[in-house]
Amino acid sequence: MSDSKKKVPKRRFEEFSNANDWEQRKLGYIADVTKLAGFEFTKYVIYQETGKIIALRGLNVKNGNLVLDDIKYIDESDFSKLKRSKLYKNDILFTYVGTVGELAIVPEDDRYYLAPNVARIRLNSDSSPIFVSQMMNGSTFYKRIIFPLIATSSQPALSMENVRKFDLMIPTEPEQQKIGAFFKQLDNTIALHQRKLEKIKALKTAYLSEMFPAEGESKPKRRIAGFTDDWEQRKLMSVFEFPVSTNSLSRSQLNYDNGEIKSVHYGDILVNYDSILEIAKDRIPFITNGVIDKYKPNLLENGDLIFADAAEDETVGKAVEVDGKTNEYIVAGLHTIVARPRRKMAKFFWGYYINSSIYHNQLLRLMQGTKVASISKSNLQKTCIAYPDNFAEQQKLGTFFKQLDNTITLHQRKLQKLQNIKKAYLNEMFI
Repeated sequence: MSDSKKKVPKRRFEEFSNANDWEQRKLGYIADVTKLAGFEFTKYVIYQETGKIIALRGLNVKNGNLVLDDIKYIDESDFSKLKRSKLYKNDILFTYVGTVGELAIVPEDDRYYLAPNVARIRLNSDSSPIFVSQMMNGSTFYKRIIFPLIATSSQPALSMENVRKFDLMIPTEPEQQKIGAFFKQLDNTIALHQRKLEKIKALKTAYLSEMFPAEGESKPKRRIAGFTDDWEQRKLMSVFEFPVSTNSLSRSQLNYDNGEIKSVHYGDILVNYDSILEIAKDRIPFITNGVIDKYKPNLLENGDLIFADAAEDETVGKAVEVDGKTNEYIVAGLHTIVARPRRKMAKFFWGYYINSSIYHNQLLRLMQGTKVASISKSNLQKTCIAYPDNFAEQQKLGTFFKQLDNTITLHQRKLQKLQNIKKAYLNEMFI
């Protein structure tokens, strides 16, 4: 452990344990900090949808990386007037308007220029871009240095003068390089796990679109081996009954401490990993003893689908398949519709089918409202569904997607663990 009186971080590489204290420097002392002037943008920059030279905007700088999903090219601009805004490899980008404090390092020469709302930080030769950007990207640095300097207005912003005033604690160049290399390797590992997660989520999305029949079709494009029969096509209300009435509960009838039965409403249905849904078990309330008997007819059963019939986000029209202890939950009724299979169906099959884009696209055409979208029970009941009459095929499909989700969950947990490790190191390896 380091002496708290010394200007050194809590955690330090062994070879630097007896090295000199870190020194305080203003960012403007160790770097040239600038931005694209408004007149430069309006006079000399021409946005295009195709090209080679990219104007980096605030939305392209996120979580320490360049995000190039939405880009504008400026190949026809007057570059002779934009010399100050040309970006080079190892320049640091910093957002100073709106979402203040996002950073990224420019990866190569001759491809990028500054757009408005992004500052360029070009360090002198004895400072490490990775070290400085990692330091400035930490939550401690944001709270201690960045946040107090943000101008209070309808849109948060920093002046270049204030950016240049940032106080940085800097070690010698060899220690900067060592710390920078450490975080670079950690970021590469995080990026690797992120790509694995995105790949398997994309695989799941593809399977969901191919392993259930398209609307009006009787067979899916991709089939589990051994099954060839047409799928049944029915109205939802002919396959499901709707036995649970919708009764609202006042706050006085609920508590979050203990009880026998829990209450579920639309806000407890969570979209998870693109299409799987779950009940937010850690936050739903219990029903107080005085009113339990009144609501016991609304007890859910395993296999029930709980639809969210109104919401401000993508949850509307989605459903969670109940999978838990019998008689553990009831529906309080706030924007929920419960559908129960009229005969035994394989576990998980309906949960995945109902939340697939193939079925959900039907609901999108039936929804009403703008800010808060909703779908009525009568419209829901009239939607068309398809399913294999063979229980074994239902079971294999449900198991297949459940195993896929288990793999996604595993990758998500690994990624979250790595992100937490990085957060801890950022707090301990910088002052």
